Amino acid sequence: MTAKDEAEKPSGEQQLIRELAQLLNDTGLSEIEIEKSGLKIRVARSLSVAASVPSAPVPFAPVAAPAPSAPEPAPAAGAADPAKHPGAVKSPMVGTAYRSPDPKAPPFVEVGSRVQQGDTLLIIEAMKTMNQIPAPRAGTVSAILIENGQPVEFGEPLVIIE
Repeated sequence: MTAKDEAEKPSGEQQLIRELAQLLNDTGLSEIEIEKSGLKIRVARSLSVAASVPSAPVPFAPVAAPAPSAPEPAPAAGAADPAKHPGAVKSPMVGTAYRSPDPKAPPFVEVGSRVQQGDTLLIIEAMKTMNQIPAPRAGTVSAILIENGQPVEFGEPLVIIE
């Protein structure tokens, strides 16, 4: 092997970094950090979407105040645990849920809205990145279990589609 061939061949670390960068692209994550055999690698990307984020949470802040009253009607809407409903759309991440793209826009969906698979149901802001949450299947929105600007946890039911 020549010196040129050796220089063009990626090292083990370079290959790992390339694989992590591809994983960022495939999953939509903005950062990955691993530590292996004393080697610590952090791969991150910056997104231009983050520039519009600072203005969004400010108008939504007053709306978050009613959130404590929201969980009370939710259990009544689905007699059983909404997380166990077969049409429950669960949060894929921890973050803040927004029902519309900006404070002046109408919500993506309302109770009774017909949705197709892939339609945006809401947005979850996580690490200053806005993540659209698509409908996993077509149907009718029978319940919206979160309020605008409400913090959500991974696996928390957000919407029920029947």
